[in-house]
Amino acid sequence: MGVDISDLVSGRPISLSEMSGKIIAIDAFNALYQFLSIIRQPDGTPLKNRDGEVTSHLSGLFYRCVNFLEAGIKPVFVFDGKPPELKRETIQARVAARMDAEVAWKEALAEGDVRKAWSKATRASRLTATMIGDSKTLLEDMGIPWVQAPSEGEAQASSMVAKGIAHAAASQDFDALLFGCPRLVRNLAISGKRRVPRSNRFVDVNPEEVLLDQVLSSIGVSRQQLVDMGILMGTDFNPGIKGIGPKKALAMIKQFGNIGKAVEAGKIPAIELLDELRDIFLNPPVIEEVSLSWGEVKRPETLGFMCDRNSFSVDRINSALDRVQKSSPPSVSTSLDRWL
Repeated sequence: MGVDISDLVSGRPISLSEMSGKIIAIDAFNALYQFLSIIRQPDGTPLKNRDGEVTSHLSGLFYRCVNFLEAGIKPVFVFDGKPPELKRETIQARVAARMDAEVAWKEALAEGDVRKAWSKATRASRLTATMIGDSKTLLEDMGIPWVQAPSEGEAQASSMVAKGIAHAAASQDFDALLFGCPRLVRNLAISGKRRVPRSNRFVDVNPEEVLLDQVLSSIGVSRQQLVDMGILMGTDFNPGIKGIGPKKALAMIKQFGNIGKAVEAGKIPAIELLDELRDIFLNPPVIEEVSLSWGEVKRPETLGFMCDRNSFSVDRINSALDRVQKSSPPSVSTSLDRWL
């Protein structure tokens, strides 16, 4: 779930129109998991095609991209690569949690408790290799580029923003800030509503912009210290120290400067593999040279994939594509070489 520093961070509300003409690097896995979680039937069953294959992610991806293109935004989706070894335990825990949620979902359905079933189902979402491949196919049919990161997608997206190839990174997690992303946009790749935890209620949400420099200035730490705060609280790569949340982590780093000095003072136990943990955020593996191009939507291919292959309504897909055609976003090519 990433590092939760929401209590320390305030973003500026923005609209899609403010990002018109700008390149936004989107954490693909983050977005796809959101679609898989929230796009479901009342009993928690995800959307499926005639062959019984889950298509919730394709529905969310298609209509979100339509909204982006209609608003003149130039999205690029960044996919995770091989996770760091230190993420193994987190991944295993997530898999176990999803399996438990799936069992609880089926039990709730058998009991006729639809509300409980929906709540459990949203936590049972699985993103498979086939889903990832289908998502890339849909993006290509819609003329939208994607980037395969060597490791963490958020690290790659953050690097692209830092190098000037993208205006902002879009993710629900704050990890992008630890990865050094100058500008983070949240609430961009979801439906406009957010599910209240452990319920099937939704609240309206709006995109917000979070600037790294403003965050560091407002809480009075450096980016390296922000990374140490994250390690104290716990990240996808380490469990953190029990009882330390954002406020305690901030107070400790302000008092001692870094984790090492806090350990020397006897305030916390030594953190195993501290340098490796820091390096994940401060020196992550990324593709240094990235070339991107946006093309026109290939209507026949998109209709074939969404309707013939995945059982979506021809009229609805055509109507959405008409909106994109009317907005006529310009095709764009860009390369990191322009900034070197």
